[in-house]
Amino acid sequence: MAANNQPTERVTALISETDAPDDAPTAQLDVRSLGPPKPLKQTLERLADLNDNTVLLQFNDRAPQHLYPKLDDRGYDFETVETDDTTVTVIWRR
Repeated sequence: MAANNQPTERVTALISETDAPDDAPTAQLDVRSLGPPKPLKQTLERLADLNDNTVLLQFNDRAPQHLYPKLDDRGYDFETVETDDTTVTVIWRR
């Protein structure tokens, strides 16, 4: 899936709750239906395929605690936003 240069209102609202750049292209990854370790693996694979300026939004059913240190080690900043129906981790390159 390619990065989206026109984020939806929901994506824009989620990004605005974080320190992620709000003018960057975005990509989304929904891993809510996957069991461990697939969300972690798919997120890291997706990040490797994206341009460095793209902000990735990972939609999950829980905070991806095991992903955080791997993102930090790879030079990404991230913030997790809890909504009524999902947990969204916004990830961007430092």
